[in-house]
Amino acid sequence: MASSKVLLAGGACVLALCVGYQVVTRMHAVGVLRAATLENAVPDVAVVQPKPGPKTLTLTLPGTIDAWYQAPIYPQASGYVKMWYKDYGATVKAGDVLAEINAPSLDAQYAQAKADLAAAQAKYNLAVVSADRWHAMAKSQAVSGQSVSVADANRKSGQADMEAAEHNVARFEALERFKTIVAPFDGVVTARTINVGDYVSSGSGEHGTDGDASQLFTVADMHKVRLFVSVPEVFSYMLKPGMTADVTVPQFPNRVFKAQFLTIARGYDPNTRTAVTEFTIDNDDHTLWPGTFASVKLTAPATPGVYEIPTATLVFQEPGMQVATVDGDSRVHFHNIQVGRMADASTEVTDGIAPTDRIINNPPADLLEGQKVHLVTPAKGYDQPEEIGE
Repeated sequence: MASSKVLLAGGACVLALCVGYQVVTRMHAVGVLRAATLENAVPDVAVVQPKPGPKTLTLTLPGTIDAWYQAPIYPQASGYVKMWYKDYGATVKAGDVLAEINAPSLDAQYAQAKADLAAAQAKYNLAVVSADRWHAMAKSQAVSGQSVSVADANRKSGQADMEAAEHNVARFEALERFKTIVAPFDGVVTARTINVGDYVSSGSGEHGTDGDASQLFTVADMHKVRLFVSVPEVFSYMLKPGMTADVTVPQFPNRVFKAQFLTIARGYDPNTRTAVTEFTIDNDDHTLWPGTFASVKLTAPATPGVYEIPTATLVFQEPGMQVATVDGDSRVHFHNIQVGRMADASTEVTDGIAPTDRIINNPPADLLEGQKVHLVTPAKGYDQPEEIGE
């Protein structure tokens, strides 16, 4: 009987030990699970620190070179080309004869205008003589005052007709001078669109419906050239008096030309969001020709106080553009920022961050203000942040 009680007591102790072991094991597993769950609830994030923006900004844009002055020359007298004297590439001085036009119709009109003037002068002279006679007879009261007034009116009318005829002759004299085509300024003939015998019509425009050549020559002054560049809106602040640009052209790939800023159109093209900008280049040796394509390198001081951050750090929220930072307690805080120029890899920030801020790279979409995070270093091959303090 006593031995049975001892066995029962021993079995109860073993059972109690087994039950206690199971309870302790399960409690430990629950604790481990709770700790793992809490740890997994804290998101892992990588952070970067803002980098100071570059001290200078460089931008390369296409440009077009044009002459300092360039004039297409059109005839002011219709007729046939008698002779041309300057060909493509000819260097000319102001007043040099480029071509002559044979205009028989104009010559006939000029002759008629001179004849009309002679007739008007004769009528006027007669009116003057008649008026003088009427005035002489009026002194002896041999004629009425009405007749004297009519004579004076005829004299004034004759004078007006004579002056009109004189002006008409002067007009044809001017047109006669246009039969000789001259260079308007010192320069180079860059185009000749006529040949001997071509009929040219006065006015402007390209070739007429009958094939008559209207534009005669193009003369360009190339002692300086103008460089036109369309600068994007976000970079237009760079353009200021005293600015220079480095220019290269395809025909001289190893030569750099220095261009001086001249002016900028104070308005943007709504289709391209660019502003036409004009530079000048000294070109005394005529190395650069009008119409040349140019590659224009612009360099200007960057705006101070600008920082660069990866574009992947940006958070688009209803209040505006933000970044998420991590404080010393590994808590998340969102900051509003002012964004400058944006690119695929990096973005300039003009306000809202400090150089010591730790900014979360690729922040999770469900990240909350004040949330606890765990800082990690990305695996090799991914974005590598600056060294961080735990």
